[in-house]
Amino acid sequence: MKWSKKGLGIAVFGASAALVLAGCSSDGGNAGGSGEGSDEGYKIAFVQGVAGDEFYISMECGIKEAAEAAGATVTVQGPEKFDPTLQKPLVDSVVASKPDALLVAPTDVTAMAAPIQAAADAGIKVVLVDTTLDDPSMAVSQISSDNEGGGAAAFEAIKEAHPDGGKVLVVSIDPGISTSDARAAGFEAAAAEDENFEFLGIQYSHNEPATAAEIVTAALQKDPDIVGIFAANLFAAEGTATGVQQAGKTGDVTIVGFDAGPAQVEQLRAGVVQALVAQEPATIGKDGVEQAIAALEGESTEEKIQTGFTIITQDNIDGEGADAAYRSSC
Repeated sequence: MKWSKKGLGIAVFGASAALVLAGCSSDGGNAGGSGEGSDEGYKIAFVQGVAGDEFYISMECGIKEAAEAAGATVTVQGPEKFDPTLQKPLVDSVVASKPDALLVAPTDVTAMAAPIQAAADAGIKVVLVDTTLDDPSMAVSQISSDNEGGGAAAFEAIKEAHPDGGKVLVVSIDPGISTSDARAAGFEAAAAEDENFEFLGIQYSHNEPATAAEIVTAALQKDPDIVGIFAANLFAAEGTATGVQQAGKTGDVTIVGFDAGPAQVEQLRAGVVQALVAQEPATIGKDGVEQAIAALEGESTEEKIQTGFTIITQDNIDGEGADAAYRSSC
């Protein structure tokens, strides 16, 4: 099922061409770049939210494919953790290298504002991909999923499994991350509209699966009648599934994870996770390159672009759902 960025309507969909990333290049285009559209091509830097995350790897594939088509080159860096203290030096290094454009997923809505502003001040065209900032005015475009809609869809999946209601919990990353904050808000708002459900709040795993497992184990000891848990990102989903297993609640607690990396898909197949909310990272990356190049060419850009998402279940994982699953390499 694919959920439109325009709302919470569901429609059956076929394989999405935007998610087919055949032939991703490792560099894309020719070397060099002058910032003025020379024959050598533009230089684009991509700073991920965290290295090794299949969401950002899939986005990288989309970026490289679009850059290759445009004759641009791409460099990719990412911190080992989703942490502004680790991401800031990478952005500083990118600014010093003077690319033509920077695609960046800020790891904090305030802490990353100054280094990204420095990039814009240096004449680098900035595109915010996935996450954003409290003040994104330095960016030529912001591109992200419909995160609130995804959170609401996660609640609807739990509600479908437990129509009589019950207690529900969100396991997120850290406060101050625009995307996961929006996912939690969408889930909470949807839960508040149904009096049969009791929202137990949001707990933060700091992007550590082991911490998420501890949170869930403790929550189930305190409230053994929890019927559903929404895990707001890939690592939270991994840990939530582990915690439910450790508590002996597999089959009793419906887990909906956000993101669809290989580990999450395997958990879905095994029945440990009942649904996944898959974003369109390759599309975000492709759109990011297009907006950056438009800005470099002096053309108009879109201030905000919102992409959709797909609900993957055991019913569609071998069909259309397979096309929405993330990649571990290009």
